[in-house]
Amino acid sequence: MLREVGHDGKVLAGGQSLIPVLNMRLAQPAHLVDINGISGLASVEVSDTAVRVGALVRHAALEREASARHTLPLLSQALGNVAHPAIRNRGTTVGSIAHADAAGEMPAVAVLTAAVIEAVSASGTREIAAADFFQGPLETTLAEDELIVAIRFGTFPAGTRTAFLESARRQGDYALAGVAAALTVADGVVGRALASFVSVTDVPDILDLTEAVRGQEPGGIDWSVVDDLVQGHVSPEADIHATADYRRALVGELTRRAFARTAAPEVSA
Repeated sequence: MLREVGHDGKVLAGGQSLIPVLNMRLAQPAHLVDINGISGLASVEVSDTAVRVGALVRHAALEREASARHTLPLLSQALGNVAHPAIRNRGTTVGSIAHADAAGEMPAVAVLTAAVIEAVSASGTREIAAADFFQGPLETTLAEDELIVAIRFGTFPAGTRTAFLESARRQGDYALAGVAAALTVADGVVGRALASFVSVTDVPDILDLTEAVRGQEPGGIDWSVVDDLVQGHVSPEADIHATADYRRALVGELTRRAFARTAAPEVSA
């Protein structure tokens, strides 16, 4: 069906990103292809290396999935910040990533976990690395006739601690800025520190902060050392809610707090 309708079609799963876009006339497709009747797309599969999330898994269901939360805590840490409970009950995690809004939480999680997008079309199947998936605001490398059937979020190495923080004018609003942080500790010292961001980059990407903190004991690090690196990396835009400078300063502070949280002894992966 997607092949038949081409650029005149949009996929409908949860609709929590699509319907507002239609309401605002930002998209006017001639056809909506509803995938909710397709069986086999609502499962969560957990292994040592990945959490595979089907295209019809709702945010709320994934947030409650105990095995996924245990294997990859970052998922539930981020999902608790997605919009409001009513939207999480209907919206899908895969749909949020397919929407490719850099102001969304789950695209940032996808890149930080080196997620793999599983896509199918009438011509066959292919896998797309999250790092290669996002092309620009609301733009991806997905072809018109392709459907994402699942996304595999990669797990982190042993000893990795994660945190997700964001700041919004009201709970559930789009974040003014946000950060997902992953800190890997081995033999009592930092081996790796990575971050991805919300609302302050054109597309989700990863900032490697390892060199600033490698080899140090996490509890003794002054995490303000990452502030300049973060502010130099992001490229926020001004709007009616905040200036670009404010967003830049805010994400630097959120990153400092997120890594301080991962360094706390009670935080574990």
